[in-house]
Amino acid sequence: MNDRILGIGALALAAVMLGYGWGLEAPFSYEPLGPRAFPLLIAAVMAICGVVLVVKGGGQVQTNPSGANLRIAAMFLVIVGYAVFFESAGFIVATAVMTMLVGRLFGGGWLWPAIAGVVGASAFFYLFDRVLDVVLPVGVLGGWL
Repeated sequence: MNDRILGIGALALAAVMLGYGWGLEAPFSYEPLGPRAFPLLIAAVMAICGVVLVVKGGGQVQTNPSGANLRIAAMFLVIVGYAVFFESAGFIVATAVMTMLVGRLFGGGWLWPAIAGVVGASAFFYLFDRVLDVVLPVGVLGGWL
């Protein structure tokens, strides 16, 4: 029954996203699809997943393993922190720190998640900001980029 409840919740959220995304319009045309394409696409995918969950149903619910609820709460706080510090710290710093903390939550050490965070955030910044011309905040690294 929990999968069906989640599916109904996903359908409701998809409907809200559809209503919000449908009204998005840019004051000037800067790309062929406009700003509404991404929220509508995400709403469509979410609605499809919701329908699958409602139709498929679910099996027996299993309890979380020991410590999982604490890691879930910590993950939520990491994501909230990422959203709060994204502009001021900048994409590279915020993404590198988030990647490192998520790596630690999933049992990694400090070194490899830190390396993956810095390399991945730098590569994605270069790809989006320089190649695809999607402006990302530079934050504290503003003088170096």
